[in-house]
Amino acid sequence: MRTRVAAAGTAGLALALAAAVPATAATDDAASLSVLHGVPDLTVDVYVNGELTLDDFEPGDLAGPLELPADTYAVAITAADAADDSSPAIGPVDLPLEAGMSYTAVAHLDASGNPTATLFTNDMSQTAAGEGRLTVRHTAAAPAVDVLAGGSPVIENLANPDEASLDLPAGTVSASVAATGTTDPVIGPADVNVAEGVHTIVYAWGSLDADNLDLAVQTIEGLHSSPSGVPSGELGLAADNQTNGWLIGGALLVAAAGAALVARRQQALTAERR
Repeated sequence: MRTRVAAAGTAGLALALAAAVPATAATDDAASLSVLHGVPDLTVDVYVNGELTLDDFEPGDLAGPLELPADTYAVAITAADAADDSSPAIGPVDLPLEAGMSYTAVAHLDASGNPTATLFTNDMSQTAAGEGRLTVRHTAAAPAVDVLAGGSPVIENLANPDEASLDLPAGTVSASVAATGTTDPVIGPADVNVAEGVHTIVYAWGSLDADNLDLAVQTIEGLHSSPSGVPSGELGLAADNQTNGWLIGGALLVAAAGAALVARRQQALTAERR
Protein backbone atom coordinates (compact mmCIF):
# COMPACT_ATOMS: atom_id res chain seq x y z
CA MET A 1 0.00 0.00 0.00
CA ARG A 2 1.23 3.52 -0.76
CA THR A 3 0.29 7.00 0.39
CA ARG A 4 1.34 10.18 -1.40
CA VAL A 5 2.90 12.56 1.13
CA ALA A 6 1.29 15.97 1.49
CA ALA A 7 2.50 18.10 -1.44
CA ALA A 8 4.37 17.51 -4.67
CA GLY A 9 7.35 19.57 -3.54
CA THR A 10 8.09 17.47 -0.47
CA ALA A 11 11.04 15.50 -1.80
CA GLY A 12 13.08 15.99 1.39
CA LEU A 13 10.21 15.42 3.83
CA ALA A 14 10.70 11.71 4.28
CA LEU A 15 14.44 12.08 4.75
CA ALA A 16 14.14 14.26 7.83
CA LEU A 17 11.83 11.96 9.70
CA ALA A 18 14.23 9.02 9.71
CA ALA A 19 16.72 10.96 11.83
CA ALA A 20 14.21 12.51 14.23
CA VAL A 21 14.60 9.85 16.93
CA PRO A 22 17.35 7.27 17.49
CA ALA A 23 16.55 3.59 16.94
CA THR A 24 14.81 1.78 19.79
CA ALA A 25 13.74 -1.81 20.32
CA ALA A 26 10.74 -2.86 18.27
CA THR A 27 7.51 -2.85 20.25
CA ASP A 28 3.80 -2.73 19.53
CA ASP A 29 4.01 1.00 20.32
CA ALA A 30 6.62 1.69 17.61
CA ALA A 31 6.59 2.15 13.87
CA SER A 32 9.44 0.89 11.68
CA LEU A 33 10.68 3.37 9.07
CA SER A 34 13.24 3.16 6.28
CA VAL A 35 13.98 6.04 3.91
CA LEU A 36 15.14 6.21 0.31
CA HIS A 37 16.39 9.48 -1.18
CA GLY A 38 15.65 8.99 -4.88
CA VAL A 39 15.70 12.54 -6.24
CA PRO A 40 18.80 13.09 -8.40
CA ASP A 41 20.79 16.31 -8.03
CA LEU A 42 18.87 17.60 -4.99
CA THR A 43 20.66 18.43 -1.74
CA VAL A 44 18.65 19.73 1.23
CA ASP A 45 18.78 20.62 4.92
CA VAL A 46 16.02 19.12 7.02
CA TYR A 47 14.63 20.13 10.41
CA VAL A 48 12.55 17.97 12.75
CA ASN A 49 10.64 19.65 15.57
CA GLY A 50 12.81 22.74 15.07
CA GLU A 51 16.15 20.90 15.20
CA LEU A 52 18.61 20.69 12.29
CA THR A 53 18.65 16.96 11.67
CA LEU A 54 20.34 16.41 8.33
CA ASP A 55 22.78 18.87 6.74
CA ASP A 56 23.43 18.73 3.00
CA PHE A 57 21.73 15.34 2.62
CA GLU A 58 22.37 13.92 -0.83
CA PRO A 59 20.46 11.58 -3.17
CA GLY A 60 21.11 7.88 -3.52
CA ASP A 61 20.95 6.84 0.15
CA LEU A 62 18.69 4.12 1.56
CA ALA A 63 18.68 4.24 5.34
CA GLY A 64 17.08 2.35 8.20
CA PRO A 65 15.16 0.80 9.69
CA LEU A 66 14.56 3.01 12.68
CA GLU A 67 12.00 2.07 15.31
CA LEU A 68 10.17 5.32 16.04
CA PRO A 69 7.58 6.01 18.72
CA ALA A 70 4.16 6.32 17.14
CA ASP A 71 3.68 10.06 16.93
CA THR A 72 3.31 13.03 14.61
CA TYR A 73 6.54 14.75 13.59
CA ALA A 74 6.84 18.37 12.40
CA VAL A 75 9.26 18.56 9.49
CA ALA A 76 10.58 21.66 7.69
CA ILE A 77 12.71 21.60 4.54
CA THR A 78 15.16 24.38 3.70
CA ALA A 79 17.71 25.05 1.01
CA ALA A 80 21.12 23.55 1.71
CA ASP A 81 23.15 25.54 4.27
CA ALA A 82 20.23 27.69 5.44
CA ALA A 83 20.95 29.52 8.72
CA ASP A 84 17.85 28.05 10.39
CA ASP A 85 14.31 26.89 9.62
CA SER A 86 12.67 30.30 10.03
CA SER A 87 12.02 30.58 6.27
CA PRO A 88 11.42 27.01 5.10
CA ALA A 89 10.95 26.25 1.45
CA ILE A 90 8.53 23.50 2.46
CA GLY A 91 6.54 23.09 5.66
CA PRO A 92 6.57 22.73 8.47
CA VAL A 93 4.41 19.68 7.72
CA ASP A 94 3.00 17.25 10.29
CA LEU A 95 3.63 13.60 9.36
CA PRO A 96 2.05 10.85 11.50
CA LEU A 97 3.34 7.28 11.94
CA GLU A 98 1.11 4.52 13.31
CA ALA A 99 2.25 1.92 15.82
CA GLY A 100 2.89 -1.63 14.65
CA MET A 101 3.41 -0.66 11.00
CA SER A 102 6.41 -1.01 8.70
CA TYR A 103 6.97 1.89 6.29
CA THR A 104 9.38 2.99 3.62
CA ALA A 105 9.30 6.67 2.75
CA VAL A 106 10.66 7.48 -0.70
CA ALA A 107 11.58 10.94 -1.93
CA HIS A 108 11.54 10.60 -5.70
CA LEU A 109 10.47 12.04 -9.05
CA ASP A 110 7.00 11.52 -10.45
CA ALA A 111 6.52 10.30 -14.02
CA SER A 112 6.86 13.87 -15.32
CA GLY A 113 10.08 14.54 -13.43
CA ASN A 114 8.67 16.64 -10.58
CA PRO A 115 9.94 16.01 -7.01
CA THR A 116 7.45 14.26 -4.75
CA ALA A 117 7.36 11.79 -1.89
CA THR A 118 5.49 8.55 -1.34
CA LEU A 119 5.01 6.60 1.88
CA PHE A 120 4.77 2.85 1.25
CA THR A 121 3.41 0.35 3.78
CA ASN A 122 5.45 -2.85 3.66
CA ASP A 123 3.55 -6.16 3.47
CA MET A 124 4.82 -8.26 6.38
CA SER A 125 2.33 -11.13 6.08
CA GLN A 126 3.89 -14.58 6.25
CA THR A 127 5.10 -16.44 3.17
CA ALA A 128 4.90 -20.19 2.55
CA ALA A 129 7.84 -22.41 3.50
CA GLY A 130 10.58 -22.23 0.89
CA GLU A 131 9.35 -18.91 -0.51
CA GLY A 132 10.24 -15.24 -0.26
CA ARG A 133 8.43 -12.09 -1.37
CA LEU A 134 9.61 -9.80 -4.18
CA THR A 135 8.11 -6.32 -4.53
CA VAL A 136 8.98 -3.86 -7.29
CA ARG A 137 8.23 -0.14 -6.82
CA HIS A 138 8.32 2.34 -9.69
CA THR A 139 9.62 5.65 -8.32
CA ALA A 140 11.47 6.93 -11.41
CA ALA A 141 10.74 9.71 -13.90
CA ALA A 142 9.91 7.26 -16.64
CA PRO A 143 6.86 5.80 -18.41
CA ALA A 144 5.29 2.52 -17.34
CA VAL A 145 7.71 -0.41 -17.34
CA ASP A 146 7.83 -4.18 -17.47
CA VAL A 147 9.97 -6.11 -15.00
CA LEU A 148 11.81 -8.98 -16.67
CA ALA A 149 13.14 -12.10 -15.00
CA GLY A 150 15.37 -14.24 -17.19
CA GLY A 151 14.37 -12.05 -20.13
CA SER A 152 10.62 -12.63 -19.76
CA PRO A 153 8.12 -10.18 -18.25
CA VAL A 154 6.88 -11.14 -14.79
CA ILE A 155 5.36 -7.74 -13.96
CA GLU A 156 3.81 -5.68 -16.74
CA ASN A 157 2.80 -2.05 -17.23
CA LEU A 158 3.95 -0.83 -13.80
CA ALA A 159 3.51 2.95 -13.55
CA ASN A 160 4.97 5.52 -11.12
CA PRO A 161 4.33 5.41 -8.12
CA ASP A 162 2.76 1.93 -8.13
CA GLU A 163 4.11 -1.37 -6.83
CA ALA A 164 3.62 -5.06 -7.58
CA SER A 165 4.47 -8.10 -5.45
CA LEU A 166 5.14 -11.79 -6.10
CA ASP A 167 5.73 -14.69 -3.70
CA LEU A 168 8.49 -16.77 -5.31
CA PRO A 169 10.56 -19.87 -4.52
CA ALA A 170 13.79 -18.83 -2.80
CA GLY A 171 16.66 -18.29 -5.23
CA THR A 172 18.45 -15.72 -7.37
CA VAL A 173 16.47 -13.81 -9.97
CA SER A 174 18.20 -12.06 -12.88
CA ALA A 175 16.00 -8.98 -13.09
CA SER A 176 15.89 -6.01 -15.43
CA VAL A 177 13.52 -3.15 -16.17
CA ALA A 178 12.34 -2.28 -19.69
CA ALA A 179 9.76 0.05 -21.20
CA THR A 180 6.37 -1.65 -21.34
CA GLY A 181 6.10 -3.99 -24.29
CA THR A 182 9.85 -4.15 -24.88
CA THR A 183 12.71 -6.34 -23.67
CA ASP A 184 15.60 -3.88 -24.05
CA PRO A 185 16.63 -3.07 -20.44
CA VAL A 186 16.83 0.50 -19.25
CA ILE A 187 18.06 -0.80 -15.86
CA GLY A 188 19.96 -4.03 -15.34
CA PRO A 189 20.13 -6.91 -15.65
CA ALA A 190 21.14 -7.41 -12.01
CA ASP A 191 20.95 -10.46 -9.78
CA VAL A 192 18.38 -10.15 -6.98
CA ASN A 193 18.46 -12.70 -4.18
CA VAL A 194 14.99 -13.80 -3.04
CA ALA A 195 15.59 -15.46 0.32
CA GLU A 196 13.19 -17.69 2.23
CA GLY A 197 11.06 -15.68 4.65
CA VAL A 198 12.46 -12.35 3.44
CA HIS A 199 10.64 -9.47 1.76
CA THR A 200 12.94 -8.12 -0.98
CA ILE A 201 11.88 -4.72 -2.31
CA VAL A 202 13.39 -3.29 -5.51
CA TYR A 203 13.02 0.40 -6.35
CA ALA A 204 13.56 1.95 -9.78
CA TRP A 205 14.48 5.62 -9.26
CA GLY A 206 16.10 8.52 -11.12
CA SER A 207 15.24 9.92 -14.54
CA LEU A 208 15.11 8.22 -17.92
CA ASP A 209 15.59 11.51 -19.80
CA ALA A 210 18.61 12.44 -17.67
CA ASP A 211 20.09 8.94 -18.14
CA ASN A 212 20.62 8.43 -14.41
CA LEU A 213 18.23 5.57 -13.64
CA ASP A 214 19.27 3.42 -10.68
CA LEU A 215 18.03 0.53 -8.58
CA ALA A 216 17.83 0.36 -4.81
CA VAL A 217 17.18 -2.88 -2.93
CA GLN A 218 15.72 -3.23 0.56
CA THR A 219 15.29 -6.49 2.46
CA ILE A 220 13.07 -7.11 5.50
CA GLU A 221 13.40 -10.38 7.40
CA GLY A 222 10.96 -12.26 9.60
CA LEU A 223 8.14 -13.33 7.26
CA HIS A 224 8.27 -16.90 8.63
CA SER A 225 8.46 -15.95 12.28
CA SER A 226 6.16 -14.25 14.76
CA PRO A 227 8.29 -11.41 16.14
CA SER A 228 7.03 -9.27 18.99
CA GLY A 229 6.48 -5.94 17.35
CA VAL A 230 7.52 -4.57 13.99
CA PRO A 231 10.01 -6.72 12.02
CA SER A 232 13.47 -5.31 11.50
CA GLY A 233 16.68 -6.53 9.92
CA GLU A 234 16.65 -4.46 6.74
CA LEU A 235 19.67 -3.85 4.55
CA GLY A 236 19.71 -1.05 2.00
CA LEU A 237 21.77 -1.41 -1.18
CA ALA A 238 21.92 0.75 -4.28
CA ALA A 239 22.81 -0.41 -7.78
CA ASP A 240 24.65 1.78 -10.23
CA ASN A 241 23.00 1.63 -13.66
CA GLN A 242 26.30 1.59 -15.55
CA THR A 243 28.19 -0.96 -13.48
CA ASN A 244 25.26 -2.93 -12.01
CA GLY A 245 27.36 -3.08 -8.82
CA TRP A 246 25.64 -2.95 -5.43
CA LEU A 247 26.67 -0.06 -3.16
CA ILE A 248 25.93 0.40 0.53
CA GLY A 249 23.44 3.20 1.26
CA GLY A 250 23.50 5.92 3.92
CA ALA A 251 22.29 4.16 7.07
CA LEU A 252 25.29 5.34 9.11
CA LEU A 253 24.62 8.99 8.21
CA VAL A 254 21.05 8.79 9.47
CA ALA A 255 22.11 7.05 12.68
CA ALA A 256 24.75 9.73 13.31
CA ALA A 257 22.20 12.50 12.74
CA GLY A 258 19.83 10.94 15.25
CA ALA A 259 22.59 10.60 17.83
CA ALA A 260 23.60 14.24 17.33
CA LEU A 261 20.03 15.38 17.88
CA VAL A 262 19.82 13.49 21.19
CA ALA A 263 23.16 14.95 22.29
CA ARG A 264 21.96 18.50 21.61
CA ARG A 265 18.78 17.90 23.59
CA GLN A 266 20.76 16.49 26.54
CA GLN A 267 23.09 19.54 26.49
CA ALA A 268 20.09 21.89 26.53
CA LEU A 269 18.56 20.08 29.53
CA THR A 270 21.87 20.25 31.40
CA ALA A 271 22.14 23.99 30.74
CA GLU A 272 18.59 24.59 32.00
CA ARG A 273 19.29 22.72 35.25
CA ARG A 274 22.33 24.92 35.87
